[in-house]
Amino acid sequence: MNNEEQNYMSMSTEQAQWYQETFAKLVANVGKSVLGKTQTIELVLTALLAEGHVLLEDAPGTGKTMLARSLAATVKGSHSRIQFTPDLLPSDVTGITIYDQRTQEFEFHHGPIFANLVLADEINRASPKTQSALLEVMEEGQVTVDGATYTQPRPFMVIATQNPIEQAGTYRLPEAQLDRFLIKTSIGYPDREATVQLLGGSALRDRSAALSPVITTEAIAEMADLAASVHVDDAVLDYVAALCEATREAPETRLGVSVRGALAMVRAAKVWAASQGRNYVLPDDVKELAQHVFSHRLVLDPEAEFSGATAAAVIDAVLRATAAPTRRGSTTQDELAEDSSR
Repeated sequence: MNNEEQNYMSMSTEQAQWYQETFAKLVANVGKSVLGKTQTIELVLTALLAEGHVLLEDAPGTGKTMLARSLAATVKGSHSRIQFTPDLLPSDVTGITIYDQRTQEFEFHHGPIFANLVLADEINRASPKTQSALLEVMEEGQVTVDGATYTQPRPFMVIATQNPIEQAGTYRLPEAQLDRFLIKTSIGYPDREATVQLLGGSALRDRSAALSPVITTEAIAEMADLAASVHVDDAVLDYVAALCEATREAPETRLGVSVRGALAMVRAAKVWAASQGRNYVLPDDVKELAQHVFSHRLVLDPEAEFSGATAAAVIDAVLRATAAPTRRGSTTQDELAEDSSR
């Protein structure tokens, strides 16, 4: 058995079924307080299990903070919340070294970034300097202060919320920071039925407070490791690479999807496939995640943007123009699914 076959067989069908059932339980628990937003919850959990970060962009009052709190209440681990404001300093996020006169030694005081789940509320209200303090920790899972490096716990996830750019008192996030978010999504307003339910429970100010943890951080780390073993065929990898190249060559873009973005897609697609009860990734997984993983990484040409071009439209055009693989070497996707069930 070669390495590719070993990787392919590393997740069994029984493990894939367990993964699907556990994922559904997590979605259902968060959904008790975030009503009618199953797809958004699934995307946030996908990012958590892919060991990535999420950017929630929406108008005020749509439940962004509630979603983050509900996820924190579902996972039994350390949680923190950072309210980003224009006067927030980098040391307020990462921590600071203070001289202790009693011991006559410098002692590092950990900032709120040191937690399993960190809610960065209204991240685009902080200055670019403070936003940049997150670059190292979001990419490498560590913080360097005064020459000393401090490692984050595992899992580690930043759930950042931001109001649309046209809202007063906000800053545009740097492209380098946007690229560190695995997924960008929005919640949107609830439908009529969910709104009626929310209004009926208006006496309960924080619906997430009633949630009980259903999984530990150790189990989340194990699920992340298991998802990493999901098989991705070379044809699917080539499809991801082709999509990324197409975004770079699109006339509407000044900057397309980076290599980091391509890697993010593969990690997210593995978790998405496992959440569907499969131990292999299909091109449809990539298509379903493309808007959420790719669109925020595009930098549009100013003239094209002025003419009405959007990142979402570019991704749609790229998906239509790039042929998805239908065969695995000489094996069809149906045969691949049949092989995986043996």
